Amino acid sequence: MKLIVAVIRPDRLNEVLEALFREDVRGITVSRVEGHGGELTTVETYRGATVKVELHDKVRLEIGVSDAFVDATVAAIRQAARTGDVGDGKIFVLPVERVYRIRTGEEDEFAVTPEPRSGEVQG
Repeated sequence: MKLIVAVIRPDRLNEVLEALFREDVRGITVSRVEGHGGELTTVETYRGATVKVELHDKVRLEIGVSDAFVDATVAAIRQAARTGDVGDGKIFVLPVERVYRIRTGEEDEFAVTPEPRSGEVQG
């Protein structure tokens, strides 16, 4: 099991969510964050004072997946978030020791693998 953490541009969020949905990736946490990576620092004057602006608005996605979903999840994010410009973001893949689904009591891979949609037959 892995925890995929992606930091992307806010304007790419809808495209990334659509790409993840197409790959049947569910259970996504989205947070609005600020950060600084390779973007150039800008200097602005505000009320007579010079301010060095270093933080940029970003979106942080956290997605717990079973090992079978790692490659598809990373590929979907990379494809949908990429603009080719500095500041497109990063993806981190971290090991997960244990997972528990609170509602059902399922553990580990069963707690992170997507459940069948209503009306689908499990094979």
